[in-house]
Amino acid sequence: MRVYASAEDYLEAILVIQRRQGSVRSIDVANELCFSKPSVSVAMKKLREQGCIEMDQEGFIHLLPAGAEIAEHIYERHRTLADFFVYLGVSEAVASADACKVEHDLSDETFLKIKEHVRRTMDGVS
Repeated sequence: MRVYASAEDYLEAILVIQRRQGSVRSIDVANELCFSKPSVSVAMKKLREQGCIEMDQEGFIHLLPAGAEIAEHIYERHRTLADFFVYLGVSEAVASADACKVEHDLSDETFLKIKEHVRRTMDGVS
């Protein structure tokens, strides 16, 4: 399934919040991404329609398998790229911001090479 970068950002945010605090509501996503609650509500509706998330009766958001797969994929890209940028000497804040910009557009081939390099470097085998 192909989703837009903005949907990937929402799914990644849901995953990160879920890992950090266990449960996720729309307001948590709005706060995480600094978006308005109405914008998040519209996005959550679209993600529900695409089969990426579901919301229970209490308003908690749950990733469905399709959404979890996308979220994990984007989060791995984000972490790997941020680590790579920090390795290059970029501050953590800038590295994270730049990773957000690059994670959606980088080819799989280039990402895999960066990932291999980061793994070798972190294992001490340059």
